[in-house]
Amino acid sequence: MIGIKEGQDAYFAQFAKLTKETLDEAPWLRTLREAAMDEFAELGFPTTHDEDWKYTDVTPIVEGSFQPAEKTIGGLTRERVAREQLTKLQCSTRLVFVNGFYSKELSSTGTLPGRVKITNLAPLLKSKEKTLEDHLGRYARPEGHGFVALNTALFRDGALVEVQKGCVLEEPILVVFIGMPEGRPVVSHPRNLYLLRANSRATIIESYLSIGDDVHFTNAVSEVVIADGAALEHYKLQQENEKAFHIATLQTVQERSSRLLSHNICFGGAITRNNVDVALNAEGAECILGGLFVATGHQHIDNHTTLDHAKPNGNSQELYKGILADKGVGVFNGKILVRQDAQKTNAFQSNPNLLLSEDAAIYSKPQLEIYADDVRCKHGATVGQLHEDAMFYMRSRGIGKEAARDLLTYAFAGEVFDAMTWITVRTRLEALLFQKLSKTRKDNKA
Repeated sequence: MIGIKEGQDAYFAQFAKLTKETLDEAPWLRTLREAAMDEFAELGFPTTHDEDWKYTDVTPIVEGSFQPAEKTIGGLTRERVAREQLTKLQCSTRLVFVNGFYSKELSSTGTLPGRVKITNLAPLLKSKEKTLEDHLGRYARPEGHGFVALNTALFRDGALVEVQKGCVLEEPILVVFIGMPEGRPVVSHPRNLYLLRANSRATIIESYLSIGDDVHFTNAVSEVVIADGAALEHYKLQQENEKAFHIATLQTVQERSSRLLSHNICFGGAITRNNVDVALNAEGAECILGGLFVATGHQHIDNHTTLDHAKPNGNSQELYKGILADKGVGVFNGKILVRQDAQKTNAFQSNPNLLLSEDAAIYSKPQLEIYADDVRCKHGATVGQLHEDAMFYMRSRGIGKEAARDLLTYAFAGEVFDAMTWITVRTRLEALLFQKLSKTRKDNKA
């Protein structure tokens, strides 16, 4: 058995190698990386003794002996990728990364307006790019977060999307991360930066998937800045294989009268942890968080969210739904923080969960922390099974037991799907949900 210390040592060796290979990186970035690695040395990997990780044991990740991936696309083609994931969305603009490395062959920049910058980060890390120095690593801070520290120290590439003032994008931007087999356990650390300048509008779809059934580990961090009056619809879709490990942090900062519509959909992974943190830093900011997680087999899916209301007249709505079957385990920990200056805040949080088997489990902890006195805030969580009366009603009208179960389960998830603006995304996700439920039934019969 590999201990926590030995698990850390492997990453120190990776950092030493990366440092030698990146001597020409910008000085500010080298300083950022070194500070992050020092933080990781201090923190190490979280354990179940840490309150925020009480129900999520990352020992399999620590013991995984993951090595950095090589830069290769392994014979992948655009046609193959299209069959594997959500490229049927007809997005002409897409960035594709394989094991954390950008693939020009699989990507397409489409015909973007001149006021939009979309590229991969790697070629900018050696430049005097002021945008990166001003923003990268400034929001998703490594302090107190071991996996963020590890990503900051070791990331090699990721997506940069910058939408200039007043620009409105009519079509989504698709950012795809593919885990490819290399015959050994590999790790990638994608780092993304999305900047929406004042009064701009954009949709970004961030998708994670696997080719094949090999074990791999994705440790992703996305930083988002939504300036005054800007609006972002962000999709994070996780459908990696059920041997994969996935840790992800989404850190968003919102300015005055900005709007975030977030959809976090998780179907894949052996162990998955999503940290979604939103700072509503100015008056009139609005945030809507939607999430759906489906754990079957022995999957473990953990969602931690924080909505930090710092200024007056902020609005937030959060709806995360869990569907747990077989021996699947779900965790939801959602926190709404209302600071003293955030008067007139409206905040609502809900976490309904559906258990489809006796062995499935959910650990739910919605929280309110309020320091203002003129607010309207609600939170709650429910856990239940399919309603017997509803099943009887459908069966009495000639609908088979399995079809009735799937339809009622889909109806439970439907509220999350209904909040999605892009119909093609919603339709594809509905199909993926039915596929996952069907696979669960077949596996149980086998």
